[in-house]
Amino acid sequence: MKSFARLAAVLSFLGLSTTLLALQRNTFPPQQQRGGFQYGYNSQFAPVDEKAEFIFSRLRYSSGGGGDYFGDYGGFRRGGGWAEDYPKAERQLVQGIRRLTRLDARSYEQVVDADSEDFDNMPWLYAVNVGYWNFSPEQAKRLREYLLKGGFMVVDSFHGDAEWQSFMNGMRQILPDRQPDEIQNNDEIFHVLYDLDQRFQIPGYQYIGTGRTYESNGFVPHWRAIRDDKGRIMVLICYNMHLGDAWEHADDPRYPERFSSLAYRLAINYIVYGMTH
Repeated sequence: MKSFARLAAVLSFLGLSTTLLALQRNTFPPQQQRGGFQYGYNSQFAPVDEKAEFIFSRLRYSSGGGGDYFGDYGGFRRGGGWAEDYPKAERQLVQGIRRLTRLDARSYEQVVDADSEDFDNMPWLYAVNVGYWNFSPEQAKRLREYLLKGGFMVVDSFHGDAEWQSFMNGMRQILPDRQPDEIQNNDEIFHVLYDLDQRFQIPGYQYIGTGRTYESNGFVPHWRAIRDDKGRIMVLICYNMHLGDAWEHADDPRYPERFSSLAYRLAINYIVYGMTH
């Protein structure tokens, strides 16, 4: 059985490498290469009635400093605050999910407001630039209810001591009585599909120009979690790293494949965990 598990892991890794190579060579279907994605829930290519068991849902929140601007970027809509890397990061991640797993993933993403009723249909939620987020009491209450009822949220792309403090200010609005802890290597979330004992800092796109994996004084990557009373991870914290950029730029030969490869494997583990716990 151990030999079979090793073989399955090797095949999964090779499949992931092939997927990322395909992205860098632009061999995905033409409609997935084209730009023109609209600000909102879906593009002109996405059937609005597409049913799936997994939807990549992104949290839209009020920003205390990151901004909510949008601008053209390679045919996609690029923004700051909650919308950084949107929607290219999730589109490319979903392509990998559909190639590497049997999970029925919807081909387009969904934006979910902090006070939305759509939370009840979203087992997995992604929030980015959380060093700048802020919530009203009603929004914080809605997110708290979502997480305590079984929801799972991944937070990403914030760096250094100042952004950690700002993130925790927002987190205390949502879950005031819970503190994050470091996730140990033997935690189930690092082994639900890929065994990820060996992890490293995943940098943003700035790495291409700077050669640095860190931003601000965020020199050391941390994988942290906030758990419910039974030990289930409710909030997975990607601190001093930027998975969204690694998904978004997996098709750029200048961005090292090793970073995108780990970012895809981490995301798939997080999704499997969030869908099964």
